[in-house]
Amino acid sequence: MADLTVRGDVRNFLDMLEQMGGKAAHEGTPGEARQAFGMLTPLADLPPEELAVIADMHCAGPAGRIPLRYYDARAERGDSAVLLFIHGGGFVIGDLDSHHPFCTSLAKALDLPVVAVDYRLAPEHSFPAAPDDCEAAARWIASNPEALPFRPTGLIPCGDSAGGNLAIVTTMALMRQPAKVPVIAQFPIYPVVDSGSDYESLRECAEGFLLTGETMAWFGKHYAAEGGHERNDVLHLSQAGMPPTVIATASLDPLRDQGKAYAARLREAGVPVREMMAEGNIHGFISLRKAIPSTQEDVSKLFGLMKATLADIGIDR
Repeated sequence: MADLTVRGDVRNFLDMLEQMGGKAAHEGTPGEARQAFGMLTPLADLPPEELAVIADMHCAGPAGRIPLRYYDARAERGDSAVLLFIHGGGFVIGDLDSHHPFCTSLAKALDLPVVAVDYRLAPEHSFPAAPDDCEAAARWIASNPEALPFRPTGLIPCGDSAGGNLAIVTTMALMRQPAKVPVIAQFPIYPVVDSGSDYESLRECAEGFLLTGETMAWFGKHYAAEGGHERNDVLHLSQAGMPPTVIATASLDPLRDQGKAYAARLREAGVPVREMMAEGNIHGFISLRKAIPSTQEDVSKLFGLMKATLADIGIDR
């Protein structure tokens, strides 16, 4: 393994997990992995921030109702762009609660409404259930539904890990077939963009840094996406015409080099990109702000890049 720099509080967190023992996600069932992931959030992330509005709602999807959660720092809001937040978890685990604290911080920091989507999970609902649900939710938001107390003027897909993939896939779908309001930016956070494995970061960080190569393979097996499919392996598609993008990676993440490669592809296509890498940090850091206190600086930097990109497109926060 390469000589990788690990922050002190990251090492403390990883040592604590090792001492606690327990199964890795790939060593149990999807149900067991979901339960373990759900228990991690209150232990590892900061408490949710207080907002004027936090409301559960739903929209119609291709297989029934899609649960959503609406966040807003303002009790009343006029016409506004809206963030569509799509949680990570390898397309197998995660839900509205696993990323609830981060969504409250996102809504407060950016002073924009956030709608989080609880898409169907694999293996019960394999590919393309997740991108179908996320696209349906995005189009519903864009339609100015009565359930939303403001008129959407633009969409900003955002998500972490698998959710970063789904954010990009959703953006691409709405670029090909526009919704009633445009996609004006996208904010993928340590996204998976390629089902291939020829990445140095995957070899360097396959073990010992929370997300492992074995767990990634387990997620991929359950998701069952077709290799090279345009709604999965987005790295190999043309990025021409994509909206301004903020992309975050972590240096100890098996997905690090995928995120860097995607940022490079965007730049080659002339897309405005702001990029950051959390040096010495691990995959999943946006939900580890209590367990790894230095992560708060990474998240603050990420929010700063998002604000700068919003300012570039005329949304000053």
